[in-house]
Amino acid sequence: MPVSVTMPQLGESVTEGTVTRWLKSEGDHVEADEPLLEVSTDKVDTEIPSPSAGYLTKILVSEDETVEVGAELAVIDANAANGGAPAAQEEPPAAAPEPEPEPEPEPEPVQAAAPEPAVL
Repeated sequence: MPVSVTMPQLGESVTEGTVTRWLKSEGDHVEADEPLLEVSTDKVDTEIPSPSAGYLTKILVSEDETVEVGAELAVIDANAANGGAPAAQEEPPAAAPEPEPEPEPEPEPVQAAAPEPAVL
């Protein structure tokens, strides 16, 4: 289910904020409360955390764009198969065939020394 990332109220009299930098790109996996973007207002500069875990499927506001409090900034989808972006889908690396073990060389037979008589 898609979850909207919205511009929060960052102060009592703050009505808008400017997106200064996205810390994640479309298609990136994010965890809940992980910083997504940086926002600047006339009172504070801060990071906006992800409201839920999932894939950042759509960024709706560009960097240096000013938006009102409550405006939708991005969409996160926990069920997106590949993040909903045209990014290449990660595949596990193909297992390389194991090389055949080299035959161990035959140990050379050790000739037992002839017993010597004990000296008293």
